[in-house]
Amino acid sequence: MNEFDLIIIGSGPGGYVAAIRAAQLGMKVACVEKEKSLGGTCLNIGCIPSKALLDSSEHYSMVKNKFSKHGIKVSGIELDLPAMLKRKDQVVSGLTQGVAGLFKKNKITTLTGMGKLISATEVEVKKADGTSERFKTKKIMLATGSIPTSLPTAPFDGKRIVSSTEALCFSEVPKTLLIIGAGAIGLEMGSVWNRLGTKVTVVEFLDRIVPAADKQATTELQKMLTKQGIEFKLSTKVTKAVNNGNSVSVQMEPAAGGASETREVDYVLVAIGRKAFSEGLGLETLGIEKDKLGRVVINDKFETNVPGVYAIGDLVRGLMLAHKAEDEGIACAEIIVGQHGHVNYGAIPGVVYTWPELAMVGLSEEECKAGNMAYKTGVFPFLANGRAKAMDEIEGFVKIIADAKTDRVLGVHIVGPRASDMIAEAVLVMEFGGSAEDIARSSHAHPTLAEVMKEAALDVDKRKIHM
Repeated sequence: MNEFDLIIIGSGPGGYVAAIRAAQLGMKVACVEKEKSLGGTCLNIGCIPSKALLDSSEHYSMVKNKFSKHGIKVSGIELDLPAMLKRKDQVVSGLTQGVAGLFKKNKITTLTGMGKLISATEVEVKKADGTSERFKTKKIMLATGSIPTSLPTAPFDGKRIVSSTEALCFSEVPKTLLIIGAGAIGLEMGSVWNRLGTKVTVVEFLDRIVPAADKQATTELQKMLTKQGIEFKLSTKVTKAVNNGNSVSVQMEPAAGGASETREVDYVLVAIGRKAFSEGLGLETLGIEKDKLGRVVINDKFETNVPGVYAIGDLVRGLMLAHKAEDEGIACAEIIVGQHGHVNYGAIPGVVYTWPELAMVGLSEEECKAGNMAYKTGVFPFLANGRAKAMDEIEGFVKIIADAKTDRVLGVHIVGPRASDMIAEAVLVMEFGGSAEDIARSSHAHPTLAEVMKEAALDVDKRKIHM
């Protein structure tokens, strides 16, 4: 019973999906998880609970700010934060239990405890009570994910200076919240609490929000979020944050140097990114190579420098995204059994779940310029779309970047309503090496938001219809 074909350490999106795929392929699989519930950061304290709060807070904002425009009169609006947080927890519980059900269905063994490599064919699992047990295996897959990156000038204390984990469960709506980092996590959590009544300030060291995204799209998003009440201090660094008991004193100054400013806020959320969780796994014992960022080094088959030991997801190079980890988990499981698993890293979408949303796939215009690529662009606003007008969601646009000679789609950037759903069309086109003309000649139902994608594709050749 203690011998397996594959042991996976970590049950996040990469790990649990890999376990299911490996089981489908006929392997006897065990998955090690140090927490009580399966699903990793994403399901428990990341993607899912944050989206639950984003949707709940958006409903609250709609009632307060938009219902009257639709002819709906509402009075006596009250926020029941405990109920909102309870719903969030119920969503998480339902999904983590769903993963447990999938494990049972696929006959995957769950090993609860901290996993550690003893050799390339043996894993030790240390339980909460301090006891340990060892398990034999033919192959090992590391899928331990990532943890929040700390900031020396604003160290986490779990009370007033917090990570996204604590920001998901404030017991009351803060009067003021300062967020360090204008990436997806910072903007999403900032949106939640801003909608619920918090004065939110976002401090970013660089001169723009979501720095990896297309600048035209992020500039538009920043305008929208500013209009919603979020304050941005770009090109600014936090030099010191001190918990005073009931508040935090934050000192900041221009990134290039200059006069400092001090603010007193209720909470500080440090959201400057995440780092690979690679400590305590026994990697040093086996001599498994890591890069300077602490990520496990792998080859194009997800195998480490130790034969038989593989790694995927946030633990290795590339975007720290749940769906990237899932794709790698499936590909890795297939490679282990001799199939040809593959991940197209040029067609992995990214989303910032503010409202309006920001979604992107492929190259930004800045990347095209940096690579001296010949390209053309097409842009179309939601303002000119019938469905967007009917929804009263007219902000934003779709931008398509295509190769100037071949018309092949190089990148798509959407800032607007339901961008997270709309980006799937762009991903599919890019996966098949499609062109802007392919999108333009494909029928899009009317009236839908997706028509904005078609019009942007038409605009690549400067022949948009509805504007």
